[in-house]
Amino acid sequence: MTTAHFCNVCGHKVDYRVPEGDHLPRHICPSCGHIQYFNPRIIVGCIPEWEDGRILLCKRDIEPRRGLWTFPAGFMELGETTAEGAARESREEAEADVEMGSLVAVINVPYVSQLYMIHRGRLRTPHHAVTPESSETRLVWEQDVPWDQIAFPTVYHALKFFFADRAAGREEIHTLDLARRPRDPGQRELSTGDDLSP
Repeated sequence: MTTAHFCNVCGHKVDYRVPEGDHLPRHICPSCGHIQYFNPRIIVGCIPEWEDGRILLCKRDIEPRRGLWTFPAGFMELGETTAEGAARESREEAEADVEMGSLVAVINVPYVSQLYMIHRGRLRTPHHAVTPESSETRLVWEQDVPWDQIAFPTVYHALKFFFADRAAGREEIHTLDLARRPRDPGQRELSTGDDLSP
């Protein structure tokens, strides 16, 4: 659980109780009455595709899961849409210029209070490069995706949705709830929705 000890408005020590008209305990300042809410984090990303069908993957050079592969993704910033955030992450992580397309997946990960919104993307140019966040970037064919070295189960599932849709000639929005944390990092989360675990 996320906690706060002091009010982020006036600095007074906060109480933890259910406010009037609410149903959950919150951090409430007894001095100024400000209520601090802690909400899920939104992660935005995309699966950038070049015109020949290869997709862009990045090898993470930051923790967590440094040295494993992902597509560009990260926390959404204030004042941007999910597509704008995914485009920004593509520039930051791989110097890639990506035109955002439709959503591939909306994945809930409640045990870490995160929501993933993953777009399809079209690379405007084949340029991509190493950045402070990625030690390697690579355009890969589907058969060359390093499935056993994917950084996060959310990335694994989104890629599976993407390739299945592409093979079927459709663009759907998939939803998935990853119900609980895997016991070890190499395992896939157990889901209450589509089960695409290897």
